[in-house]
Amino acid sequence: MSALMWALVALPLGAGALLLMAGRRADRAAPGVALAVAVAALGLAVAAAFRHPSARAPFLDGLPVRFAVDGLSGLLAVTITAVTLAVLLFSAAEFGAGEARARFFGLMLLFAGSMLVTVTATTLPVLLMGWEVMGATSWALIGYWWRDPERTSAADTAFLTTRTADLGLYLAAGAALASGHDSALSLDGLARAEEPWLSFVAAGLVVAAFGKSAQLPFSFWLSKAMQGPSPVSALLHSATMVVAGAYLLLRTGPLLDASGWGDDVVAWTGAATALFLGLVAVAQTDLKQLLAASTCAQIGFMVLAAGAHAASGGTLQLIAHAAAKSLLFLGAGAWLTALGTQRLPALLGAARRHPAAGVAFTVAALSLAGLPPLSLWAAKDVLLAGALESSPWLYATGLAGAVLSAVYSAKVLWYLWRPAVPRPDARPIPGGAVAPLVLLAQACVALTPLAFAPLRDSVERVLGLPAGIEPSPHPWEFALSGALALLAAAVAWAWGSRQLPLPQRAKTGFRDWLGLERVAHVLLVGPTMRLARAATAFDDRVLDRAVDGSASAAVRLARWTDGVVERAFDGTVGAVAAGTRALGRWSRRPQTGQLHQYLAQAVAAFTVLAVVLVLLR
Repeated sequence: MSALMWALVALPLGAGALLLMAGRRADRAAPGVALAVAVAALGLAVAAAFRHPSARAPFLDGLPVRFAVDGLSGLLAVTITAVTLAVLLFSAAEFGAGEARARFFGLMLLFAGSMLVTVTATTLPVLLMGWEVMGATSWALIGYWWRDPERTSAADTAFLTTRTADLGLYLAAGAALASGHDSALSLDGLARAEEPWLSFVAAGLVVAAFGKSAQLPFSFWLSKAMQGPSPVSALLHSATMVVAGAYLLLRTGPLLDASGWGDDVVAWTGAATALFLGLVAVAQTDLKQLLAASTCAQIGFMVLAAGAHAASGGTLQLIAHAAAKSLLFLGAGAWLTALGTQRLPALLGAARRHPAAGVAFTVAALSLAGLPPLSLWAAKDVLLAGALESSPWLYATGLAGAVLSAVYSAKVLWYLWRPAVPRPDARPIPGGAVAPLVLLAQACVALTPLAFAPLRDSVERVLGLPAGIEPSPHPWEFALSGALALLAAAVAWAWGSRQLPLPQRAKTGFRDWLGLERVAHVLLVGPTMRLARAATAFDDRVLDRAVDGSASAAVRLARWTDGVVERAFDGTVGAVAAGTRALGRWSRRPQTGQLHQYLAQAVAAFTVLAVVLVLLR
């Protein structure tokens, strides 16, 4: 069992590291190797989801490395590896021979492997290792085309924003250690910490999760992440980094409940993100920016589920969203390759021009809209039932966010299915890139039965939830959300491309992601850069002068030593040497080789000795 566990996490990490070390020499073989590893990882994940393996290895004194697969991590492992396989299939067709494919596929495998470490870790330090590697590889993937300054700047923004929030995990780990109870760093034992350490653990974990999952106020970094290749966006937004925070909150539900405030903060933050980022998505005219804002909004529902104690609904939302969002981003990448643009007005008729990709994209968009009977409709109702148990206002906010999902999904489809605009420069979508789109569309359709109670019950059993512990949506909730989604989609379709009657400042604010990036620059980036410049000035004016002064003093001391001490020392050594030579010459004089001379010298010496003895006495 432990061999299965080790293989699941080590295979993608090891293969990714080998491809990176091989470099351009492995470019030709990289797609095939990556696909073979992804297929093997999917098989291992399916086996692990059924067998629930675990593994343990010594690391630090009293702190071993531990991995385990249970119900939640098993579902996530299968989702991660399945989406990774589909994305790599698309990448193998899209990435030409001129690209650094070994670097790309190696980073993608490391990215997926670090997410597997994150979801199977049972202790906070091991989770933190996967968390950090995931952040580093996301930076390298977003800035994959590193010669473009705009892309590297976007990668830096995303990395620094998430790293700032990641400090919360270090705070949580330190507070857990300070609490001093047994299994302090075990994820299952975090809720047993005593106050005030319990609140510090909860606060650090919540901040880190919000940052990683691009929830308010950290949402703006996801806009910058769109500068990476489309396969990177597809994997990052669907089954890896951006859902890591939501997974962590679903995993640590008992901690949020024990804190007394964490569940409310998490639920309301998720609901607010679903609502406001839904409005941001509606205001976008760029397809990838719209999809990025919708990712924040859709993950807001998972965070809402974690705070409302609706783990089954949050898990269903996560799985269904992974299939839909990976398909949407891959479709956007296909049209970017074919048409050279991702702006909605320039994509008029794109679905008509490429019907296979258009139909697949439409299935995912309808699922994202929450239209019955597709998957995300039922998932949202399951988690909103938990919100209704907590607060009617929380339910209303979440329901408004769900209605906005239908609005921005219908907006995208309106542009894509309008009569095609002649594009003489258009290129065909590579045939190999269409196959993963069709597979993911079939997955979205296969998830349709999420609307039915038996499958939801089976998910609850997999998660280990007692029957009836989570509220079930009433029939009127299904009817209300479905009717509102259909009505909102119809209104958005009829409205078309006409401008909303809103003040220009409001439209600009939503299009600019609520100005969150400017706020971050004012509150965080600006003060940090001023501090850095002040430190630079101190370094230039004080430290550099001190170093230069020390160097000058050392040179002067060396010259004085050479001019005074060295000459005195050389004179002393010369005098000793001269005396030694003189003594040697004197000692050679008595050496005549004649015995009578030696006898006379001995008599003289003994005579002197006798006189000295007589005088001393």
